[in-house]
Parts: sequence; C-alpha cells; structure tokens
Amino acid sequence: MHISYNRAKEWSSHFTLLIKAILASKGPVVEVGAGFFSTPLLHWLCKSLDKKLVTYENTQEFYDFAKRFQSPLHKIKFIENWDAMDFETRWGVVFIDHHPPERRGVDVINFKDTADYIVIHDTNDSENKYNYQMAWPHFKYRYDWVAYKPWASVVSNTVDVSKWDNNVLNV
Repeated sequence: MHISYNRAKEWSSHFTLLIKAILASKGPVVEVGAGFFSTPLLHWLCKSLDKKLVTYENTQEFYDFAKRFQSPLHKIKFIENWDAMDFETRWGVVFIDHHPPERRGVDVINFKDTADYIVIHDTNDSENKYNYQMAWPHFKYRYDWVAYKPWASVVSNTVDVSKWDNNVLNV
C-alpha cells in the first residue's frame, strides 16, 4: 500500500468536530468511508469509551487498511452498494467521508432520522460535487467548522449543535 502524506492536513481537518461529537454522544458510531486518519482515531476513541464502531468501505485499499483495526467493538465491512448500510440502528455519531463523492449528500439524508450527530467532511464544496446542498434542508441544527480547509460540519435533528464552538472539550 502506498500512502501519500502530501495531503495529511487536509485529510485530518475533521478531527475537532469528530472528537467533540464522539465525546458528546451516547450511542454507537458508524464511519462511512475508512481513512488513514479517521479510522485509527475512531478506533481508539471508541475503544477507550467502550462504544461500538462500524466502518463501511467500498475500495479494496482502504478496506485492507481498516481491517487491521477489526476488534470485538469495531466491525469493518466491505460494501459494494451504499444502500445496504444499516440505516435502522440508532447511531450516536455518523461520520461521512466516502466515495463516490456524489453519494455523500444522499447518505447524510439517509441517516437523518437515526443519528444524533452526523459529522461531514469536505463541506466547503462550492461545486456541489458531494451533493451536500440537498442535505442541509433536512436538518434543524448545523455547525460549520471553518478554521481550516477542507471544512467540516456537524448536523443534527436532535441536538442543537448550532451553538457549538471550536473548543473540542466544550460538549
């Protein structure tokens, strides 16, 4: 596996919101799209907090990477059809960062009624290649973390995240 570190900062700009949501949530966590930064972070956070974690991935390279983190609390699932994800479980946190890009907005909507927090990466999407514009109207609350690009956002229909700030420990 070849890992390029040229985009390390861009690939980890969601950390603040993701950590904050994990600390604030009570239920299990789902990672939609494995990542060289998000998968280890979620694995160790959820392990330390005794939270169940499911990672879905549709590319072999990222699946092979994520599979190394499989444990009793962390299930790694290769998925060919994103519609086959578990949209029924009540999730504490859903993290959206998968491919193809145009699928992201669809899955944000798919989790709208079963997640307390949905953390979304790459939300400074002026070209709307991720289809996030179609998702925003489905949520009561939204907070955009714009300290670094690419931006990250958290949305919820159950928790007022609009009052969040950039301090990860203020939950």
